[in-house]
Amino acid sequence: MIASNNCLLPPLHVVTDDDLLARSDFPLRARRVLAAGGRRLALHLRGHATPGSQLCGLAADLKAAASAAGAFLFANDRVDVAMVAGLDGVHLGQRSLPPSVARPLLRQGTWVGVSVHDPKEAQAAGADTDYLVVGTVFATASHPGRMGSGPAGVARVRAVVGLPLFATGGVTAERVSEVVAAGAQGVAVLRGIWSRDDPATAVADYLRVL
Repeated sequence: MIASNNCLLPPLHVVTDDDLLARSDFPLRARRVLAAGGRRLALHLRGHATPGSQLCGLAADLKAAASAAGAFLFANDRVDVAMVAGLDGVHLGQRSLPPSVARPLLRQGTWVGVSVHDPKEAQAAGADTDYLVVGTVFATASHPGRMGSGPAGVARVRAVVGLPLFATGGVTAERVSEVVAAGAQGVAVLRGIWSRDDPATAVADYLRVL
């Protein structure tokens, strides 16, 4: 069993996509999310088609706001952005650099997370991983055509690793209790936050049940 004593990770991970990053009001909305979440929130800058220069600019723009709020700022997939901007964490997918390669490139204390879909991928993440995001738990528009594994999918991963787990994929505030009961420490959310007119209120709704 892989084990971790890293209990300082925030319970709410708020993820972006390319459409969000392209919006002119994204920096303002992101600052509100960071302020609402404080030390219990990590904002993930994820944009697979967004240029690295734009991601670095957004990271530099939001870093002060995150620090002032006590919140955390992560880069998804882009180890280079996390390095250059000195971010708090980097999140890797199954097609990203492996954690064992990414870890030596990052400053000491940087969190490294990995997305997994089953126990086999979870066990393969290795000792250089601080946390896992398990999905897709419930059907979601972010992954059309993919059936959710349900909370049982989280439980299956929990049975083989001791790392902090975060459930993702259609996890509404109303479903948080189900994934926590299955072994998740928290959740990673996109539409549950950004689809709301006031994403800061959505953050408060999630944190109330986490």
